[in-house]
Amino acid sequence: MSKQLAADYFHRAKGRRQVLDVLITAGLHADAVREAQELVELVLKGLLRNVGIDPPKVHDVGPFMLQYRDALQEPINRNLDRIVAISKALRKEREFSFYGDEDMIPSESYSAADSTLALAQVDFVLGVLREIDSAVE
Repeated sequence: MSKQLAADYFHRAKGRRQVLDVLITAGLHADAVREAQELVELVLKGLLRNVGIDPPKVHDVGPFMLQYRDALQEPINRNLDRIVAISKALRKEREFSFYGDEDMIPSESYSAADSTLALAQVDFVLGVLREIDSAVE
């Protein structure tokens, strides 16, 4: 069941990648950052499930991936420090990019540079995913 669920996460994450282009084109940079975080979360939880590890119900599973480094496939391990940093950075933006705050309006606070960076982070994580064997595809 873990591999089936992982495959579903990967399929959904790849589909969400297209959504990022639409959000960025529409100038919805805060929403693109939020979507990027969710996409990366799905991939990382799928990578854990793919090797039989049930991920915790938190938004940043980077520390958990470090804990189970030995169980993860080589393409992941080779890039794990960067993957963990991406997960942490996007997690920090999760709530602000969606809800904002009294003194922080998401549409005014996120720019094309923010969404372009989030897109690059997503593409890096998806690139690592593509390096995993065809069972993941």
